[in-house]
Amino acid sequence: MKLTELQSAIATQPDGQWGPTSAAALSRAFTNPAPARLSAADATCFAQRLGVTPAQLAAVARVESAGGGYDASGKPKILFERHKFHAATAGRYSPTSFSNPQPGGYDQDSWGKLQSAIATGEVDAAFASASWGKFQVMGGYWQAFGYASPFALAHSTVASEAGHYALLVAYIKYFNLQPKLAALSGNPEDCRAFAKAYNGAAYEKFAYHTKLAAALA
Repeated sequence: MKLTELQSAIATQPDGQWGPTSAAALSRAFTNPAPARLSAADATCFAQRLGVTPAQLAAVARVESAGGGYDASGKPKILFERHKFHAATAGRYSPTSFSNPQPGGYDQDSWGKLQSAIATGEVDAAFASASWGKFQVMGGYWQAFGYASPFALAHSTVASEAGHYALLVAYIKYFNLQPKLAALSGNPEDCRAFAKAYNGAAYEKFAYHTKLAAALA
């Protein structure tokens, strides 16, 4: 995606220059003060797409999400991963706050780093290097999940909470986690396989399997 294409998508002058006007337009395009909450019908539909119960999906949402999907300003929550941008751009902009071979800088504003990364003209790499929404799904999965661009994946989290769940469903299907999700119950032993696959080897240290079981008890 070119800068001019992004500027057109966010309703600002497509002049190919990323300055305060474009930055403000991006902020407006990603701000929704009243996003639609997930409806019961949507929750049932997403669960059916995965072959699980709404209660199993709700347990995952309760345990595995980063709380709500939006920050206080109404933007979807993001976490910019500077090492991902470094890798995607062969280190051409390192070391900076938004590009570094090492992970870190998580105490710095992710939206600010995203804006700086976009200003380089590396639009796709910028959006692909952030995780998005309630379940912090990386923008880099855009193609695997069937989105038109990293920007399209990112912007899908603006309108409603359903967009966040669509990313979760895509993630679970892509990694073939449906059988493990369908096995969840109030027994922590039944939750180990999903917790390990979703959270990694440290799942036990943080008791994700017991938290999932408790959410279904």
